[in-house]
Amino acid sequence: MAATAHTKIFGVGFQKTGTSSLNEALAVLGYRACGGLRLNHPKGVYIEPPFTNEKVMEVARPRVAEGDAHNDNPWPLLYRELDAEYPGSKFILTVRDIDDWTDSVVRHFGDRQSDLMQWIYGVPKALGNENRFRETYTAHNSAVRAYFANRPNDLLEMDIEKGEGWETLCRFLGNPIPASAFPHSNRAEDRERKQRSPIRRLKNALKGVFTSI
Repeated sequence: MAATAHTKIFGVGFQKTGTSSLNEALAVLGYRACGGLRLNHPKGVYIEPPFTNEKVMEVARPRVAEGDAHNDNPWPLLYRELDAEYPGSKFILTVRDIDDWTDSVVRHFGDRQSDLMQWIYGVPKALGNENRFRETYTAHNSAVRAYFANRPNDLLEMDIEKGEGWETLCRFLGNPIPASAFPHSNRAEDRERKQRSPIRRLKNALKGVFTSI
């Protein structure tokens, strides 16, 4: 059941709240699920810093046209603009226990710096800025809830970590429940297990050799 040309599905929960799982679930339901948009990444789109919503929307519009559903960054910070430009769309706020979320973000990003984090959190990295990340996460979720307070049919809040899955999602979207289990993608344990695999260790070693030449 694909969205129409003028309606979309936007995941507006922050990273590490189950956005990859939601994207996979929407794909299972038959939507063209496009995930996030890499900004100022070697494999992504470049924007002159500092980021603003206006700058990001300019490069995000072509991606919106490519699919029915969009999750991960930069969509959470653009929910007001997306709601105005794509009336009738559905928004999904994925949430997670704030302590678990903070631990996951720091574990995943560490002290890596990015223009994207600077835009979202006002600081360039997670490690050492845990309180700032927590404050921003809480403020964002509260702002989304307030924005859609009188439109319960347009916003779904779901906690995938607590077991909310097909029943919650399909009731909101009006889809039949699939027979398959709800996806759980991009888990930290799975990523770390891949990093420990002999093939991955060999690739990393070779990468180090060639980059040092």
